[in-house]
Amino acid sequence: MSERKNLSTGGAWEPIIGYSRAVQVQNRIYVSGTTATNAQGDIVGEGDPRTQTVQSLKNIENALQKLGASLANVVRTRMFVTDIQRWEEYARAHGEFFKDIRPATTIVEVSKLISPKMMVEIEADAEL
Repeated sequence: MSERKNLSTGGAWEPIIGYSRAVQVQNRIYVSGTTATNAQGDIVGEGDPRTQTVQSLKNIENALQKLGASLANVVRTRMFVTDIQRWEEYARAHGEFFKDIRPATTIVEVSKLISPKMMVEIEADAEL
C-alpha cells in the first residue's frame, strides 16, 4: 500500500464527520471541501461571495503548504456555491489565485451548505 499522510487542521467537524483537511498519497494531494473559516473557526465574509472564495482558497493554500505543495500544484478545483446567479463574483476571486495556473474547474450550485452563513465550498486536487 502507498504511504498515506492525513492532514488535520483541528477543525471541529473533522472528528465528527471523520475526515481530514487533506490527504496525500504518493504525489497526489486531495483537499476536502473547504469553506471561509478563519483560524478561530469563524465564518468570514458573511453575504460576500468574493471574500468567502478568497478565504476558502487561502485555507486550501495553507493545507497544501503543510504538505509541501502550493497552488501551482493544483490540477483541479470544484466550487459548490449557494447562488449561481453570483457566479462571476466567485469566479473572479478564483481567477485571482489561478489565472496563470488554470486548473480544470467546476462550479455548481447547491441548495445549501452545512451553515447558512456559508456561500461557497471548494475542493482541490494537486499533483507534486
